[in-house]
Amino acid sequence: MSDQLSPKITVIIAVYNGAKTLQQCIDSVAQQTYANKQLIIIDGGSADGTVELLKRNDSHISYWVSESDNGIYNAWNKGLKQAKSDWICFLGADDFFWDDQVLERVSMQLERLPVDVRVAYGQIMLLTADGVNIHATGEPWAKVKKHFKHKMSIPHPGVMHHRSLFELHGKFDESFRIVGDYELLLRELKTGDAVFLPDIIVTGMRQGGISSNPEQSLTILREVRRAQVMHGQSVPSRVWLMAVVRVYIRLLLWGVLGEKRTRKALDFGRRIIGLPAYWTKI
Repeated sequence: MSDQLSPKITVIIAVYNGAKTLQQCIDSVAQQTYANKQLIIIDGGSADGTVELLKRNDSHISYWVSESDNGIYNAWNKGLKQAKSDWICFLGADDFFWDDQVLERVSMQLERLPVDVRVAYGQIMLLTADGVNIHATGEPWAKVKKHFKHKMSIPHPGVMHHRSLFELHGKFDESFRIVGDYELLLRELKTGDAVFLPDIIVTGMRQGGISSNPEQSLTILREVRRAQVMHGQSVPSRVWLMAVVRVYIRLLLWGVLGEKRTRKALDFGRRIIGLPAYWTKI
C-alpha cells in the first residue's frame, strides 16, 4: 500500500502530568507498521517530567507544545489546528494502540468506506490501572445506534474522525469538561451513521478515577443531559433516567456497605446478567 494512496492518520494526544504512562502511548504510535501517520501532542504545562520526555521523543513527534490550557477539549482543538490528515483520532496519555499493526488494519478498512462517512470506530480494551485486561468494548453500529441519542454508546478512543466532520460541525465545545467528545459526535450521529470496523481492537484504555466515582458519574450524566438538550432532546429519556437511578443506588450502597463491598455487590449483579466483572478490577 503506497503512502500516496493510503489515508494519512493523525493521532492527537492530550496530556497533563502524564509522564508515568506517556512513553508507552508514544511508543505505541512510533512502532506502528503504518508509515502514513502524524503524531501531535498537546501538553497542558506539566511539571512532572513530561516536557523532558517530549524532548527525548522529539524525533517521533510531528508537533508538540507545552503550555497552560483550559482542559482536554481545548488541548484537542489546539491539536486539530496542526492536523494534516484525512482521518484523526484522539488519545489520552493513559491510552495506547493495542498492537503495532492497528493503523495498518484500520487504514485498509477506511480506504473502502463511502466518501460520506465521517465517523468510523473499532473496539477498545478496558484495563486496570496496572494494565491488566478487563474486557473489550465496542459493538456494531446497527446494535448501538438506537442508544446513541441517550448515551455515549461507542468507545471514543477507538474512533476515527474524518476531517470533514470538523469542517461541517466545528471543533470540540470547550465548555464541556468530560463529555465534549459525545457532544461533538452527537452533532453528526443524531441523524447520521457511524461505521463499525470489525475485528480490530484499536486502543487499550486504563480505567479508574472518574469512571469509578459515583459523584463524578453524576457530573458526567449532567453533561450528557446538557448535550442532549443542546441537540433538541427537551425531555430526558428512560435510558438516561435509569442511568441516574443506578448511580444513586451506587451512592447509597457506597454509604451503607462501604466501597469494597459495594464493588463486590455490583460485580455479583453483572455476573447474574452474564457480564464480566468490572467494579472489583478498577
